[in-house]
Amino acid sequence: MILRISTILAATGLVALGACAPTPGMDGMGTGTGMSRTQQGALAGAAVGAVLAGTRDSDKNNQGKDAARGAIIGGIAGAVAGNILDRQAQALQQSVSSNVQVVNRGDHLQVVLPEGILFATGSAAVTGQAQSDLYAVARNLNQYPNSRVQVVGHTDNTGSQAFNMDLSQRRAQSVASILTAAGVAPARLVATGQGMNQPVASNDTAQGRAQNRRVEILIFPTR
Repeated sequence: MILRISTILAATGLVALGACAPTPGMDGMGTGTGMSRTQQGALAGAAVGAVLAGTRDSDKNNQGKDAARGAIIGGIAGAVAGNILDRQAQALQQSVSSNVQVVNRGDHLQVVLPEGILFATGSAAVTGQAQSDLYAVARNLNQYPNSRVQVVGHTDNTGSQAFNMDLSQRRAQSVASILTAAGVAPARLVATGQGMNQPVASNDTAQGRAQNRRVEILIFPTR
């Protein structure tokens, strides 16, 4: 058992060393110290692959080799997935206006659209400016078709819970409808409203309430 665990850890560490190579710094040289999503994916995939391969060998033979093989295969798969998210996030940020925030969360992309560019106060009708951004998001989704998409509406705490829940749902549905009209398959999309339940800032200030009034498009890779 000790040898088996040691081999798994060694196999995982081998791929991890490759994943932890310096990332390019601001000057384009390899002077950075963080890991990109590609490298993080490789590390996570290597760990999972090594453990699964090392523990699921039914004949108990060559477990060390199985762990090493699992680490390599898992590392490659994780690196590929991380690289795809990196590239998709970069392409998406370049195609939308500066008011739209694109965040790579590691296992999914988060696109945050503030209410100010999407809707008039109390309305669920998407403005003309925001429609161009949503069409850009739709083009990106069609370029990267292997994902499922959640469109989530959020409000501040002004007004009743029932009002805000209804408004957030209608706004999420309006955004999802534009993505569908732009060619995104409806089966990939789910629209939900969270009302005032998931604030990202304090509702005690006007600035905080403005941050809470938003629609998020969450993009989850499916393979």
